[in-house]
Amino acid sequence: MARTWKPGCGLAALLLAFACTQAMADQLTVVSSGGFAAALKLLAPRFEQETGHQLKLEWGPSMGDTPQAIPQRLARGEKIDVLVMVGSALDQLQAQGRVVADSNTPLAASRIALAVKHGCPQPDISTLAALKQTLLNSHSIAYSDSASGVFLSTVLFSRLGVAEQIKDRSRMIPAEPVGKVVARGEAELGFQQLSELIPVAGIDIVGLLPEQAQQVTTFSAGISRDSGHPAAARQLLRFLASPQVAASIRQTGMTPVSTSAQ
Repeated sequence: MARTWKPGCGLAALLLAFACTQAMADQLTVVSSGGFAAALKLLAPRFEQETGHQLKLEWGPSMGDTPQAIPQRLARGEKIDVLVMVGSALDQLQAQGRVVADSNTPLAASRIALAVKHGCPQPDISTLAALKQTLLNSHSIAYSDSASGVFLSTVLFSRLGVAEQIKDRSRMIPAEPVGKVVARGEAELGFQQLSELIPVAGIDIVGLLPEQAQQVTTFSAGISRDSGHPAAARQLLRFLASPQVAASIRQTGMTPVSTSAQ
């Protein structure tokens, strides 16, 4: 006996399939430090389209005592699925049992750059000697409260022999992009990860620090111990670490780990 096709059946099947897909989709809360923020904003819509999962993006420093800092948010019990932050800081959270051990995934390497307010003269930082003289000649210096700023204030300035001379005109900027401080004219020189300076309007990026003065920071992702959606979180980690997104990460001023060894 021939089967009779009913016009409504095909539509009903499609609606049922769509409903099942929606039921399996999760919303992931992702907290990222500023270094990987531009890349995450660029890649989030693509992940959502490919998987059906939704991402709730929030931001906070990898370290420090500000309320927005990722360790502080975890300490007060915020429900977070995925953390994207400076690799060494993520390692510490993993050691404390706050991150699923086998989820720690390196994503990209970042370097420190210098910015000045748009239209202002660009100082010479092409060599160690030039960078030292630029620091000594400056009126005010700003740097971040995360990995790059800690390196500058505790290592590089002392290594260059200028720590004492510039201490009264240097300041750490908590929980705000350094580029915004420079754009407002509140600091003559602003140091931060290149990926954090690129999105800021009103500044000119002078360039990367010379290699002898550089610190390469790896940004990594991990799954929070308290994640309610661990399977979807692993999907996101695999996506962010895949070669398919390397070009987008590179576009934001970082070197993707998936291609850095090639």
